[in-house]
Amino acid sequence: MVEKEERDIVSFGFRKVARNAKQGLVRSVFTQVAERYDLMNDLMSLGVHRLWKDAFIDRLDPRPGEAILDVAGGTGDIADRARTRTAARPAFVTVVDINDAMIEQGRDRMFDRGEVGGIDWVVGDAEKLPFAPSMFDATTIAFGIRNVTDIDAALREMYRVLKPGGRFLCLEFSHVNVRALDRLYEAYSFNILPRLGAAVAGNRDAYTYLVESIRRFPDQSTFATMISSAGFENVRYRNFSGGIAAVHSGWRL
Repeated sequence: MVEKEERDIVSFGFRKVARNAKQGLVRSVFTQVAERYDLMNDLMSLGVHRLWKDAFIDRLDPRPGEAILDVAGGTGDIADRARTRTAARPAFVTVVDINDAMIEQGRDRMFDRGEVGGIDWVVGDAEKLPFAPSMFDATTIAFGIRNVTDIDAALREMYRVLKPGGRFLCLEFSHVNVRALDRLYEAYSFNILPRLGAAVAGNRDAYTYLVESIRRFPDQSTFATMISSAGFENVRYRNFSGGIAAVHSGWRL
């Protein structure tokens, strides 16, 4: 009975909440910040997230005509980079995100630029992807996996929808491995970021949760083991900026 009760409790930042409540809480956070989400990313990382994402796409190396699934793709930053990397015959990217407000922000931004092709926008759950098995040449997720209630289930789903020979990549905040940088980063995260959230996005609590969720996320080696346990082979990771972020990769063989 105690074990069942423990399984029914999960982390929402530093809080403990009922498992069936977390998804709604996360959805609420991103609904509230959707309009300023991309601006906040620039302010929080001083623009460095763009360099991480470019390096992530370099690692993905999209090939002409590939079908790519970007899970928790939000406003489409990764999808747009992947779509436009192969100019001769662009990759086709499907963005799936559980939050319709984030989807609307990304879709509207592309429409405003006059770009209406190459990306399919789907509202769906990372733990129960609404796609048939072996549909995609690659699956990606960037800064989204730590917000999923059941990370193992999401990893298994991304494996399921990959074609044999397909590749998986995840970009996520991780654990700093430089001691002096770790102290500086922690001070910045807990003291500055919530204030930025309050000033720019009008929501201190949302960015307090986002900082806490980063601290709760498994370290690089532990997460690599989780990816392997989902069935992926040749799992590797590479740190960015001293471990502030890391890209993990694996293959479905």
